[in-house]
Amino acid sequence: MAPSNHILVIGAGELGLQVIKSLAKHPRRDGKLAVLLRPGTIASTNPSKQAEVNALREMDVELVPGDIAHDSEQQLASLFAKYNTVVGCAGFVSGAGGVQLKLTRAALRAGVPKFIPWQFGVDYDVIGRGSTQDLFDEQLDVRDALRAQDRTRWAIISTGMFTSFLFEAFFGVVDLQTDTVRALGSPENRVTLTTPEDIGRITAEIVLDDDSFANKPIFIGGDTISYGELANLVEKVVQRPIKRTVLSFPEVKAALAKDPDNNVLKYQGIFSAGRGVAWDLAETWNQKRGIRGRTVEEWAREHLLEQREEKDSAIQPA
Repeated sequence: MAPSNHILVIGAGELGLQVIKSLAKHPRRDGKLAVLLRPGTIASTNPSKQAEVNALREMDVELVPGDIAHDSEQQLASLFAKYNTVVGCAGFVSGAGGVQLKLTRAALRAGVPKFIPWQFGVDYDVIGRGSTQDLFDEQLDVRDALRAQDRTRWAIISTGMFTSFLFEAFFGVVDLQTDTVRALGSPENRVTLTTPEDIGRITAEIVLDDDSFANKPIFIGGDTISYGELANLVEKVVQRPIKRTVLSFPEVKAALAKDPDNNVLKYQGIFSAGRGVAWDLAETWNQKRGIRGRTVEEWAREHLLEQREEKDSAIQPA
């Protein structure tokens, strides 16, 4: 009989919770499922935090106290050593730079057989060092550390942008207040998008597929779309004329020079440069296995129609 695969997920935020839900109910999972949470979260008396913790317990998920920002590499390694697979689901919000590299070194130090670092995003190899988003250099440090060893098998899951992020007002691409879609770099620039729910269920399949830990990036996706196509889609969904504008890469660079700590501009720079942010869906891991992700149009029809109805009701005469 094959040994049980005990899995530790780091973090239970937007993405971590989806990964946990998919693993908790997966018929092929045969070992313990645990999540690493801050001690203060586990012991919190805040009703919303208590509800989140109780929901995890109801899924029979073991709660492991740990603080990825403040615990040492050795402390984290001691925790990781109890598991066959460690999945990093605590992103850049986990604290200052260096946390992702510390987690990777802890996993390697512990001799974890299989490891998935937090790299649920773009193709950092193609983007390279010195991009407008300085946090991305650490992601390349993580890859260098993984590639420099052969004891721990790893998989990096490249998802593109979270679908909902493209429609966030602060990101400046889809603005339904002014009925504008602003292309980053060019209307022809493309971006791959995946919902957290789809990332969660595809990640669960990858975690439980031993052959997927082949020491290389895995590309998944729900949809790949250009900004020009996005504008047409939004116009079709909201049934109003949509203005089309462009934010060029030189414009982003000039804005960053004046406001170098602006995180939105840093991400706009990545996507306006248009490298390493989109891939062919037919070549993705999930499509090759017949696992379909949610399209941008499907997401927009559910969420943008609600916004359209709210706007239309707001302008009705009294």
